[in-house]
Amino acid sequence: MLAYPDIDPIAVSLGPLKVHWYGLMYVVGFVGAWWLGRLRAARLGLKPDDIGDMLFYGALGVVLGGRLGYALFYGLDRLIENPLWLFQIWDGGMSFHGGLIGVLIASLLFARKHGLAFFQLTDFVAPLVPIGLGAGRIGNFINHELPGRVTDVPWAMVFPGMGGQGRHPSSLYQFCLEGVVLFTILWLVSLTPRRRGFVSGLFLVCYGCFRFLSEFFRQPDPQLGFIAFGWLTMGQLLSLPMILAGAALVVWSRRNAVDDARADSAAG
Repeated sequence: MLAYPDIDPIAVSLGPLKVHWYGLMYVVGFVGAWWLGRLRAARLGLKPDDIGDMLFYGALGVVLGGRLGYALFYGLDRLIENPLWLFQIWDGGMSFHGGLIGVLIASLLFARKHGLAFFQLTDFVAPLVPIGLGAGRIGNFINHELPGRVTDVPWAMVFPGMGGQGRHPSSLYQFCLEGVVLFTILWLVSLTPRRRGFVSGLFLVCYGCFRFLSEFFRQPDPQLGFIAFGWLTMGQLLSLPMILAGAALVVWSRRNAVDDARADSAAG
């Protein structure tokens, strides 16, 4: 078994000011998306400075949707008992699926503001998202959050305060799948102009499948446990509609012409 590298969750401490690694991972995700988005801004007929505006919308969607989604999907009993708990962001966490809904709403608003088609924008945004997803999983690992299930594989890790048993480093699995692999697939696919909606659908299918798979190695949320058939977790349940919606979107995209926004921009 491997020993967990006991990293201090606080990256920088200056008197009462404490900067946590998890918070820095959000910064990494947004800065990475901003930088890569600026490289491709012309595809949407946007100026590089417009990408900052887009990320502002996205950040609101991630934070508001992520927190509300966590409360509804993973802490509904606590929310009903104490609605103010929703705003106690230091107690609880964030939900990717809730954050996704928030980002979709933010994308709709941004697209309307800039005269873009909704899926034209989401196809642009999808390859940027895995940067934040991967960084967030590193933050989970540093905080020894989202522990894996007990295992005897050679790379099992003993996490602090979890009984001394070897566990799957599931947050690292998710970093590889949701971060590195998903980014590589979407970035390479989107290098070539695609039919509108295809990249968005591919994102939903790939993330949903990766998340469904990784949940087999991740300890179910203690307040929920397995919620169906004795093995299905909330993360898996929420990923199934993503996979189905993504597959439908990929099929629907075949009806559309190739969306070469660069050519559209030049023609305009």
